[in-house]
Amino acid sequence: MNFIEAIILGIIQGLTEFLPISSTAHLTISGKLMNLISEQFPERWTSFIAVIQIGTLISVIIYFWNDLIVIIKDFLSENLFRRIKFSDQNINSKMGWYIIIATIPVVVIGLAFKDFIEGVFTKNLIVIASSLIVLAIILAIAEKVGKFNRSKENLKWYDALIIGFAQALALIPGSSRSGTTITAGLFLGLNRETAARFSFLMSIPAVAASGLLQLYQALKYIDANQMITMIISTIVSAIVGYLSIDFLIKYLKTRSMLIFIIYRIVIGIIIFILIYNGLIQP
Repeated sequence: MNFIEAIILGIIQGLTEFLPISSTAHLTISGKLMNLISEQFPERWTSFIAVIQIGTLISVIIYFWNDLIVIIKDFLSENLFRRIKFSDQNINSKMGWYIIIATIPVVVIGLAFKDFIEGVFTKNLIVIASSLIVLAIILAIAEKVGKFNRSKENLKWYDALIIGFAQALALIPGSSRSGTTITAGLFLGLNRETAARFSFLMSIPAVAASGLLQLYQALKYIDANQMITMIISTIVSAIVGYLSIDFLIKYLKTRSMLIFIIYRIVIGIIIFILIYNGLIQP
């Protein structure tokens, strides 16, 4: 991988990590077109994807820094120092619990199916294209039936658990972490902005754990030059990721998810056409 490819992949990661269009799908398509994915060692590509997610992790931490500080402060204050009953805790302290609850499903399922997730099957473009289209249809249904009348103050622990299981579904390539979690939030009646904000906040522990673990495991696969290109991709993804978060939060205040639904279906169909005509290997 050269520097230009590293920058391109960083931009793709930053753009697609937070938009509900699947960063894994776009990175895998790009990796195949650039001949960067090894069929013999697919875990190396999985490691690369997980590591550059650290860049978008940094961007979401910076973007929600003030929110995170208040959540951590109130969570520690009302659970360790004063021991307030959960029902009497303020929304910030409860949000800390919700993030923990939402993280449990993806950790359990991710560890249980780790080898499968890192294998060849999950790099398959047929799987990715199918996921893009199926999730688009489900998201369209959520947009149709969603009430959009619940804010973060109305969140309950079972909402967090349900959205957490939706996050685990994002382990299927092409699904999109933000796509599955925002969709679940809409089905639960959350307004679009609240669904997006909670989606981003709850992604922090899972992305941090995955990225740091994969970074440790990836060290045996990469040399100094590869490390440099990986760092470049990570920095670029952090910058672009911050801009993507800001865009989506502002966009969803006044608009629906229709543009992303259409985009997912179009990209899914294009992938199938490319595969059918032998222009790209599945």
